[in-house]
Amino acid sequence: MISEIIYFSVFVAVGLTVVVLMLGIQKLLQTKRHSDAKLSVYECGNIDVVSDPRIQIKMRYYIFGLLLIIFDVEMIFLFPWAVVFKSLGLVALIEMLVFIMILLLGLLYAWRKGVLKWT
Repeated sequence: MISEIIYFSVFVAVGLTVVVLMLGIQKLLQTKRHSDAKLSVYECGNIDVVSDPRIQIKMRYYIFGLLLIIFDVEMIFLFPWAVVFKSLGLVALIEMLVFIMILLLGLLYAWRKGVLKWT
């Protein structure tokens, strides 16, 4: 038991040492040249800021990104189920069909609201 704690402690200490060394080396080697162009606000190119940047973000793109993440994460649940499909039986098939129907209803709702239109 003690040897496992020692191994874990050495592993954590080496990991933290490597992280601190890498950050220190990066800090020593970084360039310190700051120009006006480098310090300016970046908004889709070299455009002058005309108003508060927080207002210019369209909510549609944010919701589109959230939907993409949600459906990607939900698809991860399908892969393990597909691997053991034959051993699960009919109940698991029905549960997965309900799960997929809920996902399709969410997709249909987003489609009806016009979230998926990129223009």
